[in-house]
Amino acid sequence: MDLLDQLNWRYATKAMNGEKVAEDKVQRILEAARLAPTSSGLQPFEIIVIKNQDIKEKIKPVAWNQSVITDCSHLLVFAAWDTYTADRINYMFDLTNKIRGFENEGWENYRQMLLSSYPQKDAEENFNHAAKQAYIALGTAMVAAAELKVDSTPMEGFSADAVDEILGLREKGLRSTMFLTLGYRKEDEDWLSGLVKVRKPMEDFITVIE
Repeated sequence: MDLLDQLNWRYATKAMNGEKVAEDKVQRILEAARLAPTSSGLQPFEIIVIKNQDIKEKIKPVAWNQSVITDCSHLLVFAAWDTYTADRINYMFDLTNKIRGFENEGWENYRQMLLSSYPQKDAEENFNHAAKQAYIALGTAMVAAAELKVDSTPMEGFSADAVDEILGLREKGLRSTMFLTLGYRKEDEDWLSGLVKVRKPMEDFITVIE
């Protein structure tokens, strides 16, 4: 299958059968998310991988009791930074210098520009910016899952405050933004299974400016 075939195959799975996804496939999906682009390369989020069934059971009631929460193999929680800080910015710039083995004047000037901008902004504005970066990684993870024939469901339908409390995210300077369940579809209980994918026609979706 080519990429477009894989994207036509995938859909937001509404019922999963509990079958476990092989760890090597999960690691490939997580690596795809890690390699996703982010603004200034800061990667302002973390991914919490939940395999523990008891934790899933605690989360299900605060996620509209959706069955995929407990029937999935792995529940990925994309948790964005609650704000940008000098320490967080410096960590990524220092890591880049260490891995590349040199310092660049333009890169260091860019560091100072970010340090003079982001940490002074309102924390909610910074969180919203960080959350957008997490969405890019989530989309990349969904494409990687489809390539591996692993079903996935992106989810916003949950109480972020409750999830943050269950997972202790606020103490880590994180806030939950999105879920991505990984598993395999249970076709006989999934009303979406087998239905034709519906998207806007290209002429209503794309505007070309010559």
